[in-house]
Amino acid sequence: MWVVKLGGSLLGSAELPRWLELLAEHGDGRIVLVPGGGVFAEAVREAQKLSGVDDAVAHRLAVLAMDQYGLLLAGLCPRLTTAASELELDEHSWQHRAMVWLPSRMVLAEDGIPCSWEVTSDSLAAWLAGRLGASRLVLVKSVAAEELAGMDMARLRRQLVDREFPRFAGASGAECWITSRHALADFARALKKGEGPGIRIVF
Repeated sequence: MWVVKLGGSLLGSAELPRWLELLAEHGDGRIVLVPGGGVFAEAVREAQKLSGVDDAVAHRLAVLAMDQYGLLLAGLCPRLTTAASELELDEHSWQHRAMVWLPSRMVLAEDGIPCSWEVTSDSLAAWLAGRLGASRLVLVKSVAAEELAGMDMARLRRQLVDREFPRFAGASGAECWITSRHALADFARALKKGEGPGIRIVF
């Protein structure tokens, strides 16, 4: 199984519908799509500034923001179905369905996940990969393929993932990869061949 995280920054891009169609077409119960927070998470950041609520409250709101973006993605591509629990993920996998994970039910019930902005959808995707025993975790980022290829590992980890990601990814047991949203064709070829797409993250 592959866990594929689509960043919220893809919203409004020409590539987003193509990514959704690709993942729906080739999902076949073996791909779980993890939504970013996007504009919904940014609204949480702004609400925290205006209200002064602590990071624990903001964390809960940000996870719910991922649910919202996930519902939006499923609305953009009706071939995708949503799953909010391990049971639903298992059922859709057996049914060979392409899935969008709605994380709030599972994440907010997990005491081992820090309630801070240092845990974003990247870390939560890695956490899910570990729970599901996924073979690969792929983060799709809004960065040019050429820029991504030119990054050394230290800069990649510093600029493209959250602070807690190395811990969650290392514990997941999955191969971790980052690819550009513009590298759709390369991702499709890698998926068909069972290869890793983009740049592998090494810890």
